[in-house]
Amino acid sequence: MKILVVGAGATGGYFGALLARTGQDVTFLVRPARAAALRERGLRVVGRDEEWVVAPRLVTADELTGPYDLVLLSVKSTGLDRAVEDVAPAVGPDTAVVPLLNGLAHIDVLNARFGASAVLGGVAKVVTTLDASGDIRRLAPLAHLTFGEQDGTVSPRVERIRAVLEAAGIDAPVPERVMTAMWHKWVFITTFGAVTSLMRGTVGDVYDTPGGPALGPAVLDEAAAVAAAAGHPVPEEERAATLAVVSASGSPMLPSLYRDLTAGHPTEVEHLFGDLTDRARDFNVATPLLDLATLHLRVHQRRVGAPAAGL
Repeated sequence: MKILVVGAGATGGYFGALLARTGQDVTFLVRPARAAALRERGLRVVGRDEEWVVAPRLVTADELTGPYDLVLLSVKSTGLDRAVEDVAPAVGPDTAVVPLLNGLAHIDVLNARFGASAVLGGVAKVVTTLDASGDIRRLAPLAHLTFGEQDGTVSPRVERIRAVLEAAGIDAPVPERVMTAMWHKWVFITTFGAVTSLMRGTVGDVYDTPGGPALGPAVLDEAAAVAAAAGHPVPEEERAATLAVVSASGSPMLPSLYRDLTAGHPTEVEHLFGDLTDRARDFNVATPLLDLATLHLRVHQRRVGAPAAGL
């Protein structure tokens, strides 16, 4: 299977490195600066008592030709529009595009550009980050990529993709309704992001402060109410799992959104929060805490200026 990974950051880089390490035909589409760094150091995965490196096959946008069998689209929403145009030469009539972004707005963008039949739903769960050297630092053993056809069909191409992913050591379940899985990840990531960004602290900082234990459940109730109104209610076991993350005494956990916020970088506020609160208004669901988090992040966005696109 000929695979293109768009971006070589903490998520796409990790999954792509696993695929490349098992001998799959993997190419990474990256910006010139990232390409130069990867050519010098290789694509390294470190942490959790492991360190390994692959020599990645790289292309920049001006070098890309196609088509590919599978495109794993792993960029931040701020770089989505540019990435869609950059990757277009790689998408042919039989290409499967699996986006690994949070939220849902990117599905409409990709459907409009490539056609809904080319685009699958996808949810990535992996605890990694890029360190100062540009290496992928693995913080937990999770490596989970849920994906599937938008209409829920378990198609032959889905089975082929799953086999390739699982052979690389990637847990790759195919749910009955991948769009529901995407909604549930959206509920989790906005709850996690709102709790930490509003309070400017780790999960433990918030939870261990008087009044803090009530915040996580309150934000989760709002986000889950929007999902339920959209036809994707969050099961009790998933609510409990989210609460276990955002309501933990002493927890040092922080989402990438918080790291972008405190570093003075642009955030994915519109893709994650603006879109969710807009849908809440359409459904007549009250979301005062999520509205406050959205405003807080928008003020930050105004201060740092327009987000820069990038892979």
